[in-house]
Amino acid sequence: MPYWYYDKKDLQNTPSFRDGINNDTENRYRKEGARFIIDTGSKMDLGYNTVATGVVYFHRFYMFHSFRTFPRYITACCCLFLAGKVEETPKKCKDIIKVAKSLLNEEKFNTFGEDPKEEVMTLERILLQTIKFDLQVEHPYSYLLKYAKCLKGDKTKLQKMVQMAWTFVNDSLCTTLCLQWEPEVIAVALMFLAGKLSKFEVVDWNGRAPKHNAWWDMFVEDITMELLEDICHQVLDLYSIQTQPSGGESPPLPPAPKPPKNEKKPPVTPPISASPAAPAKTPVKNGAEFYPYAPPPVAYTAPPPRLPPPPRLPMGLVYDAPPARFVASVPPPPLVPPPFLRARSPASSPPILSAAVIAIHCSDCVKVFSLCELRVTKPGRSQSFY
Repeated sequence: MPYWYYDKKDLQNTPSFRDGINNDTENRYRKEGARFIIDTGSKMDLGYNTVATGVVYFHRFYMFHSFRTFPRYITACCCLFLAGKVEETPKKCKDIIKVAKSLLNEEKFNTFGEDPKEEVMTLERILLQTIKFDLQVEHPYSYLLKYAKCLKGDKTKLQKMVQMAWTFVNDSLCTTLCLQWEPEVIAVALMFLAGKLSKFEVVDWNGRAPKHNAWWDMFVEDITMELLEDICHQVLDLYSIQTQPSGGESPPLPPAPKPPKNEKKPPVTPPISASPAAPAKTPVKNGAEFYPYAPPPVAYTAPPPRLPPPPRLPMGLVYDAPPARFVASVPPPPLVPPPFLRARSPASSPPILSAAVIAIHCSDCVKVFSLCELRVTKPGRSQSFY
């Protein structure tokens, strides 16, 4: 199994740092990506284990890749997509992308490319290879509840301390503590911090032994106060005032200069001309305009005379038909009923035959159309064939 815990010097020499991104910017990118996973998972009603697993995947991924190569928001969606399947709370990729689009602005969402679903599905294979298919992740939540059940004291204060420690564990996902220490150590340190802030002092606990100097010695050995304070300070740094604005793209690009929003444009002075100036218009709130005085009347001028219509051509030149070269009439062909009709028709009632011939004459050809209608009449029965 791979070992996922690093020293601080290794955390300062990441692929992003070697790619030209300083440590402060990388930490900000990690924080924004983790916060994005938490917000997306909360909006999709995912459990805390699923969200925490996705954040751990996110931090482990960027120990092998640079933020310049893989934008953080696409990676965050991919980590949450994989964590949902691992923790048996799967979500569709298109639903995750839909929520991501609602949380990000247009500039940040453009990093997903033309086909966001294909980008996430392709990155999932890279993520699996990067984390070496080590999918099972432990979190401090279970250890936090386990340790709290062994403590003795005021139940109200104990519950308040556990709730505060739970919040600290959630916020610790925005740091690299999951890459530095085991979840047991993180749970002890954040319970220690919550106890100090809530003024809950642990005096006794279940299973206490003479060799135990503090309550956490029963669960994790060789934890020093320097280690606990270091973990507590890393979490408390999240609540300090941010000196660097959040946002930006990965890879970071120099911001383009933008004009201030509330900048007032100087008034435009119209050019002076020799012609008399038109009366000034006074604007009104509802958009109407009016002149302060009536304009001078316009002198009446007669309309221009109408032109006579062009002369019409003689009727003969337009409607006279050209002389026909020849006219032919063809006699109609003899109409003989089909054999089956002759066979079925009785001799006493011969079939009634009628034919019409229409001849259409033109100057170049003669076309003859024959329309035949054959009707057979029997006693009590009538039928037509076309």
